[in-house]
Amino acid sequence: MRPKNERLARAVRESGYSYAELARQIRAVAAENGTTARTNSSAVAHWIAGTRPSRGTARLIAEALSRRLPLPVSATQLGLLPPPDDGDPLPPPGEGHDPLEVLDALTGADIERSPWSRTVPYSVAAAALPLDTRAAGTGPRGPARQCNGTAGETEVAAVRETTRLFTAVDERFGGQHGRTALVQYLRSDVAALCRARFRTEDLKRQMLSAGACVAYLAGWKAYDAGEAGLAQRYYLQAYALTREADNDLHGAFVLRVLAHHGMEVGRPEHSLDLIDEALRRVRGRTDPATESLYVVTRARALAMAGRGPEAVDEAARAARIVEGADEREMPFWAALWGSASACVGNHTAKAAEHLGSYDVAERHFSHAVWNRSGGEHRRITALSVAHAGTMQCRQGLVEQACETWTRALELMDGVRSARVSRAVSGMQRELAPYRHRKVQAAVELEGRVRLWTAKERA
Repeated sequence: MRPKNERLARAVRESGYSYAELARQIRAVAAENGTTARTNSSAVAHWIAGTRPSRGTARLIAEALSRRLPLPVSATQLGLLPPPDDGDPLPPPGEGHDPLEVLDALTGADIERSPWSRTVPYSVAAAALPLDTRAAGTGPRGPARQCNGTAGETEVAAVRETTRLFTAVDERFGGQHGRTALVQYLRSDVAALCRARFRTEDLKRQMLSAGACVAYLAGWKAYDAGEAGLAQRYYLQAYALTREADNDLHGAFVLRVLAHHGMEVGRPEHSLDLIDEALRRVRGRTDPATESLYVVTRARALAMAGRGPEAVDEAARAARIVEGADEREMPFWAALWGSASACVGNHTAKAAEHLGSYDVAERHFSHAVWNRSGGEHRRITALSVAHAGTMQCRQGLVEQACETWTRALELMDGVRSARVSRAVSGMQRELAPYRHRKVQAAVELEGRVRLWTAKERA
């Protein structure tokens, strides 16, 4: 018989959670990462009595408690896993870590589909790491190991062009197409080039910045697969590479990525601080189109922080900035993700949705669609159409919503994306009351959804 886990019991007492509340929080953390945890108060009681959960569940417990306790705790500190800790390839924050060494461990875990890579939860505490100046430091530190090869403008251009190609496939067919190939490219070719010798320091910085783009594309693909925690780790390593490149503007853009990611997974605790810091860095130093991306992200963060009037003003400011802006002036790392105008529309729509203004949200989701090519940006077009349908449904426009969702399903055909699958599940939830009342449009759409789901699973 195992002894009682006093460390876990103490942490639960200090958190103020009841066993049932902790179980709910664990299930919520799992859902953020696209998984399911069948946890209840009885399971919590068994863990405190000394029963050990699985490694994945142990990490969920640690994250759930970390969000309530004054300081984060690990599964090992809670007595749930033996030392060493739970296989996390990202070392604790602080000086002396070579970002390429950490990235090698991270990509290795991803390629091998290790238990850690599949189950690591999104960490609220980790989201704030770039805001900790004691941990973040300033300026480049220089990789600990250097390769013997040499590189120059051609290699930088090759990495950028390859990233564009992977991004185009991602936008058109979903994040699971080419994912392993991209991660392997990052681990081998890109890492070696980042360690190469360059004729000038500026070329070296350009290569590190290009490497950061590949790292956060790998994170984007992980997120599109429903692996929010793994995506977060890639974004943090992308940020580390921008620091290595001493590229403050690119680093600010990754702060925006981290802020956006927190809002997407429903954990916006640090999003406003992250985007405020990004704006502080870029003020007066960037082009209008890129600036609009920061401003509209801040609008959405304000909406999620309950500051509605400020959110509306900021969204309007983003629209004014992007109107007439020349998107050809955007730097490579900002232009990679498509139309700034469409992005402003999409984030404005999400801010309006959070504020309950479904008619405004519908208009902006539709506007975002008009600013994209359905062929080149098929996934985001499909998602925007699906969101527009949801906004119509919430206004009681059920027949119109079903027509919109039918178009979305057509666009989603062949797109391999967990976000697309979640959008389809969302349609079913929104339709449920109307389907039960035998509303004809809802019944017919449910049949189309079942056919789409069966085809995707085949």
